[in-house]
Parts: sequence; C-alpha cells; structure tokens
Amino acid sequence: MPRGDKSAYTDKQERKADHIAEGYKDRGVSTKEAERRAWATVNKDDGGGKRSGSGRGQSTGHPAAHTGGRKGGAASAARSKSDRSAAAKKGWETRRKNGKG
Repeated sequence: MPRGDKSAYTDKQERKADHIAEGYKDRGVSTKEAERRAWATVNKDDGGGKRSGSGRGQSTGHPAAHTGGRKGGAASAARSKSDRSAAAKKGWETRRKNGKG
C-alpha cells in the first residue's frame, strides 16, 4: 500500500476527515494543508486506518477533541482582572448586538 493511500480507512474516518478539513478551509487554510491537518487529526484520534481482526474496533476516546478548552487558560490567567472583565463585557455587548445572547 503506497503512502497516502486511504483505502484502509473506514467510511466514518473519511467523513470525519472531510468535516475537519471543511473547518480548516472556513478559517482560511489552503485546501492541501487542510486535508493534511485533517488526516493527521484522524490518525491521532483513531490510530490510523482500521485493519481486520478481533479487538481492532475499540474506541480510542478521541484525544484530539479534548484539547480545545485548555489552550487559552494560561494566557487568560496571566491577564489582570480588569482586562478579563473588559474582554467579557466587550464579548457580551457583541453577542447582545448580534442577537445571540
């Protein structure tokens, strides 16, 4: 099987990669880079393509899906209380103005 061959991946993994790639494209990442990042995320979550055999279909817990909330914690904690409060007020005003609050 040549490198880059996706035949070992399940339909669900392919759908997952497509969904992740769409998210990257929406954020302005090039198509090629979005695909590369999407498959890297699927590999991290599921350990690569699925192979036949007993016990191979176990869940991996989706580790990449759990990292999002931890990234901004340290930066936010380093800011002063007044800075955090001002940012919260600004966000609230934006949500109120846009009708999402």
